[in-house]
Amino acid sequence: MAKGRVSREDWTMAALHALARGGVKAVAVDVLGRELQVSRGSFYWHFENREALLVAALETWELRATTDVIAAVRAEDDPWTRARALFAAALGSEEIAGLEPALAAHADHPAVAEVVTRVTRARLDFLAEVFGALGLGPQEARHRALAGYAAYLGWLELRRIAPAVAPEVLPRDPGATAALEHLVTMVLGPSPAEHAGGDH
Repeated sequence: MAKGRVSREDWTMAALHALARGGVKAVAVDVLGRELQVSRGSFYWHFENREALLVAALETWELRATTDVIAAVRAEDDPWTRARALFAAALGSEEIAGLEPALAAHADHPAVAEVVTRVTRARLDFLAEVFGALGLGPQEARHRALAGYAAYLGWLELRRIAPAVAPEVLPRDPGATAALEHLVTMVLGPSPAEHAGGDH
């Protein structure tokens, strides 16, 4: 495969898959080059060094898993639909399984720490915004955001460490829909329709 046919994105995605498999140490230029079937020359065509690849990969993750998701969910006009869409997007199929738990496990690395901190802040702020739109006050919205994000991280960690024990956390499991619905209901509380039903 000629170096011109392997793009910068090919390298960054290969790096993200490596991060999911084995953390920061797994982002090895020679290993990724063999996977992509190119020489080191292809790597240096796109990146100055390994650290630049790592940063680019992390920024790609930030864009796809946070910036793009927030923009898509924010486009929903109805606050309740927006809230459910966010959890459906976050807890549905992962583009790269195990990536987020792997990044959390390597948050002591400076490049990882910087992006994970930025992503966590953006996600918590958006969650608080979502809960605020549902009528919660600022403090309650913040607390609900913390609880919701903790549930999200725990859900992904269960996928990584105990899929045989908790298969419902896997998107393709027959019990996944019901389990996810239960979690979302716990985090969001009763829907407007359920509220209205309780008034009668």
